Amino acid sequence: MAVAHRPPAMAVVDGVRDRARARPKTVTAILSVLGYVLVLGTFGGYLPIYPALANETVDLFGHLIAVINTMALGALLFGWWSIRQGNVRRHRAAMLTAFSLILLFLVVYLWKIGGGYEKAILATGLPRIAYLIMLFVHIGLSVVAVPVVIHAVVLGVTHTPSELRQTAHARVGRIAAAAWSLSLFLGVVTYVLLAHVYGSEPRHAASLLLVLAAPVRARVAD
Repeated sequence: MAVAHRPPAMAVVDGVRDRARARPKTVTAILSVLGYVLVLGTFGGYLPIYPALANETVDLFGHLIAVINTMALGALLFGWWSIRQGNVRRHRAAMLTAFSLILLFLVVYLWKIGGGYEKAILATGLPRIAYLIMLFVHIGLSVVAVPVVIHAVVLGVTHTPSELRQTAHARVGRIAAAAWSLSLFLGVVTYVLLAHVYGSEPRHAASLLLVLAAPVRARVAD
């Protein structure tokens, strides 16, 4: 009787899945560090790997990013609602959809920064302060959400629903969903203010941290 053999590609996938299942925290740490390095390298101009973008394409990418984030937020909220209803399959599908959309966002956003430029809002006074506060919270939550989102996804794709009850998936998932949802919402709000309310001007991506740090520098100077 012939013995069925799994294709080599499937064997590799199973091996990776088993390793991730055995060491989810290690996998989370590795993927998180890779993500941080990619983002910081792009913002710092250390990764000249992105094709240059025309001004019209930079604008198009900005609109596309807002659409992707809105869809991701919708999928995330739907996934949260689904698990509250006890529908694990729908929850899993929605959360993986949201995660896939965030990966797509990352590709488009980094290409926009690496091949184009960031934008600064033209608002002044209180509107500008409110915008910068929302932008600061949006970025801060995005940074904090990376490891918890990755950890929740790693646990979710390497364990069965019954096994997940014995892991930190539910607790980590709640933190990830809250931080992720608020970050996405603020990202969409700041996009509307920047693109459709006050207008914008080009700004070098590396200057973003300096802009956000301006209030701190002012207090130190005083």
